[in-house]
Amino acid sequence: MILHHKIQGHGDPLVILHGLFGTSDNWATLARRWADHFTVVTVDLRNHGRSFHADEMNYPVMVEDVVRLMEQEWIHKAHILGHSMGGKVAMHLAHAHPDLVDQLLVADIGTKDYPGGHETILDTLNALPLDQLDSRTDAEAFLRRNIHQDSVVQFLLKNLARDGQNGFRWKINLPVITAHYDQIVAGVHPGHPYDAPATFLRGGRSDYILDEDWPNIQEGFPQAQLITFPDAGHWLHSEQPEDFYRAVIQVLSGSDGSRYS
Repeated sequence: MILHHKIQGHGDPLVILHGLFGTSDNWATLARRWADHFTVVTVDLRNHGRSFHADEMNYPVMVEDVVRLMEQEWIHKAHILGHSMGGKVAMHLAHAHPDLVDQLLVADIGTKDYPGGHETILDTLNALPLDQLDSRTDAEAFLRRNIHQDSVVQFLLKNLARDGQNGFRWKINLPVITAHYDQIVAGVHPGHPYDAPATFLRGGRSDYILDEDWPNIQEGFPQAQLITFPDAGHWLHSEQPEDFYRAVIQVLSGSDGSRYS
């Protein structure tokens, strides 16, 4: 099975991989801008968005999903940009198939094992009584009982869809994501370094990449550089889209970004 994806633009391929609970639609605005310079491929990872649901959920199988997609679209090498969970897919792809990666860009995720942090979200999503909802407003009110950040609630509600009758369903494969959550938060610990250019972009107000994490990241990615957006959190691409757009352009141009101005 091939991942759901959208291709736009012309030029060197740029493949974008979203984070947990996300979809390719989260990147639509930036993708349209980058499409002025690149062939942009936005992807729904397995068990997310409009892609297929499967019982397996780990990084090796998600990497092979991306490889199959690239093979189908005759993409022999691409810039790979991944955020959070998608960043881990990107890192694993770079280690397993370095020949497929031109520039590697990882947004606000490191190589360490993460302690979790989505348990409240998963418990709340699993408890939502889909068969009793009359409207999305009901769902929103239910989520707000335990999830107090409006931006997070709105982000999660993008995964809720009508079931074709009078009820609702999750677009994400919630049972499988829940069952394999420990594998999703697991670190990236390859047996060998990815000895090619890599860029890690972090939010200054995010705790996903701390200063003390950088030596471990450089063990796996010895040519890595770090770009910090001081006023951004974990969703740096949506919080500071102009700065993020320009940073990616500069990295991929290999200079001051004038090539893609």
